Amino acid sequence: MAMAKLFDPEVKMKGITLDIADWKRPSPESAPVHAKAAGLYMICTLSKHAAERKGFTDALMLDYRGYVAEATGANVFFLMDDGKIHTPTADCFLNGITRQTVIELAQKEGLEVVERHIQPEEMANARECFLTGTAAEVTPVSKIGDYSFTPGNVTRSLVQAYEDLVYGR
Repeated sequence: MAMAKLFDPEVKMKGITLDIADWKRPSPESAPVHAKAAGLYMICTLSKHAAERKGFTDALMLDYRGYVAEATGANVFFLMDDGKIHTPTADCFLNGITRQTVIELAQKEGLEVVERHIQPEEMANARECFLTGTAAEVTPVSKIGDYSFTPGNVTRSLVQAYEDLVYGR
């Protein structure tokens, strides 16, 4: 991600944009998907560069089955129309520490978090979307492919809660 842009709070809260990658995350039988293995990042690097050439900030990766997986270096969450936060099951990608922390923060705020397989077309039922990761922290997303989201109250509260935790506010 273009991290310099993400540190400007005003720009960050508008949300970044993601293309949907042509490459997919591999099966757990083919690579050490639960580790930060250098070889796995090649697919993500190729996908990110292709997305940037199209004018996007990053790319969304699907898994080997066609389910939503993650961005190229961050986990993804959706606030769906049911009022719950949905995030892909981390069965073929890294279950990031920031991801786990944000799940706990959301639950402390009384939000229900559902970990499940998400079909790409289900993004049409999402109101908000954000990424989590060491570098991304909690970053709002305004667009993935043809799907649009509005960074709203849930995303803003989790951005704030995470910053308060990390920066001791």
